[in-house]
Amino acid sequence: MPHNRHNAAKTKTTGRNKRQQRGHRVDPAARDQVRETLATMPRRRDLLIEMLHRLQDRFGQLSKPHLVALAELLKLAPTEVQEVASFYHHFELGSDAVIATDALNNQGTPTYRLRVCQSLSCAMAGAEPLLDSLQQTLGNSLKIEPVPCVGRCAEAPVAILGQHPIAAANTTKVTAALKAGQTTATLPSQAQGYASYRQAGGYQLLSRLSLASTDPQALSHDQVIDSMEASGLRGLGGAGFPVGRKWRLVRQQPAPRFLTVNIDEGEPGTFKDRHYLEQHPHRLLEGALIAAQVVGCQAIYLYLRDEYAGCRALLEREIDALQADPPRPDLPPIYLRRGAGAYICGEESAMLESIEGKRGMPRQRPPFVAEQGLFDRPTLVHNCESLYWITEILERGADTFAAQGRRGRSGLRSFSVSGRVKNPGVYLAPAGISLQVLVDEYAGGMDQGQQLYGYFPGGASGGMLPASLAGL
Repeated sequence: MPHNRHNAAKTKTTGRNKRQQRGHRVDPAARDQVRETLATMPRRRDLLIEMLHRLQDRFGQLSKPHLVALAELLKLAPTEVQEVASFYHHFELGSDAVIATDALNNQGTPTYRLRVCQSLSCAMAGAEPLLDSLQQTLGNSLKIEPVPCVGRCAEAPVAILGQHPIAAANTTKVTAALKAGQTTATLPSQAQGYASYRQAGGYQLLSRLSLASTDPQALSHDQVIDSMEASGLRGLGGAGFPVGRKWRLVRQQPAPRFLTVNIDEGEPGTFKDRHYLEQHPHRLLEGALIAAQVVGCQAIYLYLRDEYAGCRALLEREIDALQADPPRPDLPPIYLRRGAGAYICGEESAMLESIEGKRGMPRQRPPFVAEQGLFDRPTLVHNCESLYWITEILERGADTFAAQGRRGRSGLRSFSVSGRVKNPGVYLAPAGISLQVLVDEYAGGMDQGQQLYGYFPGGASGGMLPASLAGL
């Protein structure tokens, strides 16, 4: 797929690469390892972060010889690869030597990383003494590090061994997981697969968009946008921009256009997107495909936070199943991109930079991403939950969705509830509900002997409100 920004980057860096490579000799062994690891991947700059992930997954870290060899492969200056690798917290820059550990060929003894969440819910559940205990018990056999929120606040305290999450973690559980070699994520067992989703009527709405206008089952693009506007559905990633209006604005821009879905979900205390992905991945995918069809998007990019390794494996499986037996022949390609631990990539333009294989730095505006976004093309950016509701609104009617709200608000909202409540989790409730009602009627009230003192209404970066405002 040709992209203007990508092609321009190649033109600019090819000559410079030849000059700068003179000071960085490429180790022949590192070159062979990089080429073998990335043999099935196209050699494109926008895949740089995906390539760094593959190298780290295989060798446990990113050594300097591998980075230099990767720069040669992509015809980039080594500094360009280095600045991207050093920007993201999940990339571990290693030594100047070629790494002996080789997971692909089962060579060497891997050194696993154990990440212990230190975010608020985990801290209240004993993350600090857990970290101390783990360092005393396993510090010689593991690299143990405290990390920000990992998106599993309802399971606090949480530790992640390699890519294997351990809920309600303690030293005994972590030691047992290490001895058993449990270092990879498991697929969510409760997820509805492609065949089951199709049997239940899934993707029929998408198929109706391709019917002739004379067919009574036909669903026009304008009808879909009208329904989005009538429902009052807004963006559910923070900005709250009306979905229908956003679709009209991007559809008016010149083609080609792209759709990007931000599932980075890095806000501390937030885990609703993971909750829905682990249960109904195809509601997200059908919603994204409907949006792409209506707006006229050439491709769909899903940007998923790195901590959600189980969701990543699930999406890979289900996207493969969807593309192997598509409900209609003209589906746009769906690309799954993996975040690398950068909170700033929750901001839409920083996410686009990351998808392009760059540091996740927010862009200056104007131009806005609806006009000049991914690869400099008009881009529709959505949160996971916003797309999750598309099929619900079209099936049950915009009025039904809008009528769910309270106190002048429209629709339903998903709330991530954690901390010292009896039943932490994700709860679906009317928009406009108060925190007090949410805790008492949905989360079972406060824990025995606990009293509400304060709460974060929209994640830790939004500030804390006192209990006296819980009725708002």
